[in-house]
Parts: sequence; structure tokens; C-alpha cells
Amino acid sequence: MSVTTPAGFEAAGIARGLKSSGDLDLALVFNRGPSAAAAAVFTSNRCKANPVLWSEQVIADGVVSAVILNSGGANCYTGSFGFQTTHQTAEAVAASLGVSAGDVIVCSTGLIGTGDEVFRDKVVGGVPAVTAALSADGGSAAAHAIMTTDTRAKQSVAVGDGWSIGGMAKGAGMLAPGLATMLVVITTDADLPAESLDAALRAATRVTFDRVDSDGCMSTNDTVTLMASGASGVTPDVDDFTVALTGLCHDLALQLQGDAEGASHDITITALNARTEDDAVTVARAVSRSNLFKAAIFGNDPNWGRVLAAVGTTDAEFDPYNIDVTINGVKICKAGEPFEDRDLIDLAPRAVSVLIDLHVGDATAEIYTNDLTHDYVHENSAYAS
Repeated sequence: MSVTTPAGFEAAGIARGLKSSGDLDLALVFNRGPSAAAAAVFTSNRCKANPVLWSEQVIADGVVSAVILNSGGANCYTGSFGFQTTHQTAEAVAASLGVSAGDVIVCSTGLIGTGDEVFRDKVVGGVPAVTAALSADGGSAAAHAIMTTDTRAKQSVAVGDGWSIGGMAKGAGMLAPGLATMLVVITTDADLPAESLDAALRAATRVTFDRVDSDGCMSTNDTVTLMASGASGVTPDVDDFTVALTGLCHDLALQLQGDAEGASHDITITALNARTEDDAVTVARAVSRSNLFKAAIFGNDPNWGRVLAAVGTTDAEFDPYNIDVTINGVKICKAGEPFEDRDLIDLAPRAVSVLIDLHVGDATAEIYTNDLTHDYVHENSAYAS
């Protein structure tokens, strides 16, 4: 169950000393074809890492032969040296695989503002070894090699009629993306052109990765790449492919949510009966970014007043005194007033459901977030030490 499940793909993950732990930290996913059609989406953060700047150029023609990824260093805000490192990494992969450097996407994750000759030597110098390790069984190693603060690898597979999709993701913090989230590689042996892949990927990420808002912080390195080998010889209906791709992305997105740094609750916030989908997203996202609300959930406190306070900060259309709030199946607020007994709400389970009924339309959207815990604060206060 990995990126090598679809025919035509090989992957590898090796250790190059980028992580002080000595764990796997350099990954490669190679598309042997016959097709090399691809699509990718990136962070909407205006402050972008060197690999993103490089990869945005790579994907312009819709052709990608390989994706190389390192953990242990973001290669972001490392100046011209950092961009040269990215370029040299792509050239090394191209030379090892016999492809064009302009068809190699480069991804990095780790601490921003760090990058030196040692980092470059470990990444670029590791290309021959990671290339030699490529195999049809290497997907799991690759998924482990891209982990940073993740506690487990994240992989998923979707199977169609004669074709399949495989995916791997990393991400545990800075999960508030625009178009993507952290590092994700998706492969398929379906035979589809780049234009169809791009449309399907954007449709899928819009309602999955783009709805994970764990901590309100957006990475400089977010990249989601979709590569098609065409090795199945099957050209599926694009709508059917998009549905399968969306399901796979949804599964990976929930794995990201479930591994969020220090979290003790996974919270699904659903805005119901909004005037528009954008309004529903705005309302649910506002609640997901309320530290007061997230701290209350951590303390097993169903403080619905904090939900309404967050909703009120938005420009969505609603009547402030005609909103219902239901937490874990208990309607605790009806029409802006207390309703069922708050003591009926059990917040002991990890999964928490919050429904916000705006009563002004028929649009719905979900945002996936987590509580705010002591462990999250500790982990991120000591991240660079």
C-alpha cells in the first residue's frame, strides 16, 4: 500500500545523516513510464522555499519523471546557495536516471534558514545511493524517509477498474495550507494527460488537504505532486478518477490530522446550511483557528460560546441569533441560546464533532483541526534545539 502500488513506479528511502537520529531522510520516487504526465500544486505562502521555486518551473510543461525529497532541512531562505543546491540535486537525479533535470521535482522539509556545504553534500552526494536502492517495494521506506516530527508514515491506495492510485504524505505541524499540505507524492498507472491530472488534483486538494487547518500556520515548502505512468494502458473517465483521487487525498488528510503535533483530540468542524460553500469554509475555519476554542476542547470543556464568538469574526452571511451548535451529537445551543445540558457531552474520546447550523442556505463544508495542548507548545518551542 504505497506509491509503488501503481505499475511503472519505483521508490527508495535511505539515511544520509540529515537527521540527528540517523533515521531515513532521503527519498526518491521514479516514474518508469511509458507516460510522464504530471500535475502539482504548491503552498500559497508568498515566502517559498528554493525547492518550491524550482519545482514550479518543472511542472510548467506537465512532465515529471521523478521526485526527490529530503527531510532534515527545508532549504528555505538559504540564498542563491540554496537554489543552486536544489538545481544540483535535480541534475544529480537526472544523471543517475537518464532523464532531464527539468523533469525532476525537488522537495525538502525541516528547519527554515539552515543549509550549508554539509547539507548539500549529504543530499546531492546521496543521489547515487538512493537511485541504486530504487525498487517496486521501496514505497514504505520512501514514506518513512520524508518524516520530520511525524510519529508514523502516511500512505494510501485507491483501486479503479484496471488502474490504481498510490500516495504518501508527511506533515504534523504547520498544517494550514493553500492548495496543498506539507509534502505529498501521488502516483497512478492510469493513462491521463497532464491537463486532466491537473484538474483532478486541484478538485481533490480543494476539499481535502486545503481543509486541514491544524494550527493555522502555513509552510513555505508545501508540495503535492501527482505523476501518471500510463502503465495500465487504461484511460479512466476523468470524473471517476477524480472521485478516487479525492478519496485517497481525504484519507491522507485525515492521517495528517491524526498525527498533528501533540494533539489529544481530532476535531471535525462542519458548517451547515450556509449561503455559499465559501461562507461555510470561512465559518468552520474561523472556529478551527480559535485558540480559546481549541484550548477548551483540550480541557474537555464544551464551551460553545467560544464557537459563536469565532463565527462572529467572519464576513459570512448569518443571523447571530439563529445559529445552532451541536457538539458530539448534543445540541448545546439552539437559535443563539443554551439548549441541551452541557453535561451530556462526552469529550473523552479523541474524535470530536462540531456542527454549526447557520440556517441561511444549503451549503456545507468541513474543516479538520486539533486541540491546542501543552505538548504542542513544548514541541514547537524546542523544535530548533
